[in-house]
Amino acid sequence: MIGNKIYNLAKKIWSYERSITGNGVRKTLNEFNKIFNQLKICEVKSGTKAFDWVIPEEWNVNNAYIIGPNKKKFCDFKKNNLHLVGYSVPVNKTLKLKDLTKKLYSDKENKNVIPYRTSYYKKDWGFCISENEKKKLKDGNYKVIIDSKLDELGSMTYGEIFIKGKSDKEIFFSTYICHPSLANNELSGPCLLIYLAKEIAKKNNNFSVRIIFIPETIGSIYYLSKNYKKMKKKIKFAFNITCVGDSRNYSFIPSRKNNTNTDDLTRHVYKYYTKKFKEYSWNDRGSDERNYCSPGIDLPMCTIMRSKFGDYKEYHTSDDNLIKVVNKKGLNDSFDLISKLHFSADNFCYPKVKFMGEPFLSKRNLYPHIGADKLPQKIMLIKNILTYSDGSNSVIDIANKCKTPVWEIVPIINDLKKRKLLYV
Repeated sequence: MIGNKIYNLAKKIWSYERSITGNGVRKTLNEFNKIFNQLKICEVKSGTKAFDWVIPEEWNVNNAYIIGPNKKKFCDFKKNNLHLVGYSVPVNKTLKLKDLTKKLYSDKENKNVIPYRTSYYKKDWGFCISENEKKKLKDGNYKVIIDSKLDELGSMTYGEIFIKGKSDKEIFFSTYICHPSLANNELSGPCLLIYLAKEIAKKNNNFSVRIIFIPETIGSIYYLSKNYKKMKKKIKFAFNITCVGDSRNYSFIPSRKNNTNTDDLTRHVYKYYTKKFKEYSWNDRGSDERNYCSPGIDLPMCTIMRSKFGDYKEYHTSDDNLIKVVNKKGLNDSFDLISKLHFSADNFCYPKVKFMGEPFLSKRNLYPHIGADKLPQKIMLIKNILTYSDGSNSVIDIANKCKTPVWEIVPIINDLKKRKLLYV
């Protein structure tokens, strides 16, 4: 089961100190490269302009912790890297409890979890702690150590895969690699996609496939700033993959325009694969679809999820882990769903019959030689495919009209092509 492999990879890289830059991202991508060595690892210098943004200084952490009046260490970065606010500046000082608490972040509603907090673009520092642990702190002096480095000569790292198909038109997948010790958001997406890339590369694909592994927001902004003109010309279908590791219901966010082929295809695949799912609106966006679908770019992208980011209770807390949320079956089923999305996109076409009038199916052994009052279901499906194949209906349109999953329609269309009954 592919879910086992994806899960084991997530488990292996779980503790890597991923952020929007830094060695944890490089270590993660190096592990992906071991699985599929066509991954290209790219570096972008800090200070590089990207539209309205600038690539930040590279951030790395050696250690971070607090020592209380009882001489015991807590909020230890090496035990759980969620304890340190992302992009915290170096600190070595002693504080009274009242001053320390201003730099401690907790979740007052879910009191047993460590929350996830960052301060990417304003130099600051802080620690994250469970509310219950925070309440136990006593008055006294607290030694704060943050051994971190912000390097203006550093870089941002991302990964890219390109798998050439028969056409230079592309199916595009994006996922992000910047969250530390969070399983659904976001180890599930990148771990799944590296195995999907490996499977896609084995096939004779109609469309080329491009997959990028980027830090959220700044990564997509940079990538678009360098490539958006080419992307607008070449990308036919686009999917942002996030939060796909749990076993809850599926969901997706449509494109900003909500009328692309990707929107139609995603609705179709979800309808026939999942039965029960939630379609959010564009106003519910929050991941990299914000940039890919922004005005002037408007790529045909849907965001593919199970539990939506922000809408499950474990989101951005230490409870979003490989025990409570992400599991092998959830990953396996999501892999199957996303494989069907790729299959459906790769076989997207507008079939057209070659004959005037109804073609003579009997001489092609497609029609029973003994007549009956009711035709077999498969024969009716063939006849329906042919009648809707007028060049104006896509394979998704035809599948919808036939009330049949597209992955059952495509083999029939391919067979009818071989029999010279239609072309695309």
